[in-house]
Amino acid sequence: MKIISVTDPEFTNYGRIIEGYEEEKKQIMEALGANTPIPEGTEYVAEEKVLQELEASVKMTNTLFGGSPMQYGWCNGHNTKLNCLEYHRSSEINLGATDFILLLAKREEISDYKLDSSKVKAFLVPKGVMVEVYATALHYAPCQAHKDSGFQVLVGLPQGTNVGKPEYTAVNQEDKLLRATNKWLLAHADSKEAKDGAWIGITGENIDIAGDIQ
Repeated sequence: MKIISVTDPEFTNYGRIIEGYEEEKKQIMEALGANTPIPEGTEYVAEEKVLQELEASVKMTNTLFGGSPMQYGWCNGHNTKLNCLEYHRSSEINLGATDFILLLAKREEISDYKLDSSKVKAFLVPKGVMVEVYATALHYAPCQAHKDSGFQVLVGLPQGTNVGKPEYTAVNQEDKLLRATNKWLLAHADSKEAKDGAWIGITGENIDIAGDIQ
């Protein structure tokens, strides 16, 4: 699979590079490196106290998100597979203390609540580059950019996202995709999430970039 840099104009269909914030990025990367693990699998923490209390996080809340309450957590580990795609009603901020790869598709490419994995593109985000992933971009857990190392990635989202699941009765098909607060998910049939009852909405192969990284 071709891996595209986020500096390529193609990325602007899915998100943008956030310029500036050099001191804030440095502070966050140091905190990620010192306080969060890189497990063999993939681990996600929606809100990490150490990250939440950084001056950098307070500034980013007040500027990047216009003062709306935010949570800062992380997604770390080792991964090369697509497995699922999700979307939120809001943008997401990512910043890696390592290089990492995002597998992305466009929400508009969903047809009848399904998406062919051939629509997915891989984007390399270098260490220290902060990106906004638009609400219209389907995404999931990052992938490692190198065979011999994992990833450590900041995840900034509106407060309460991915924390618990609202009680509801599905009114339409999209409601059946709701897996957690502010999280709608399409799973590939081969994924653990599908076996746990998630909507099987990814057709085609379950992309694995293991052979595309060095």
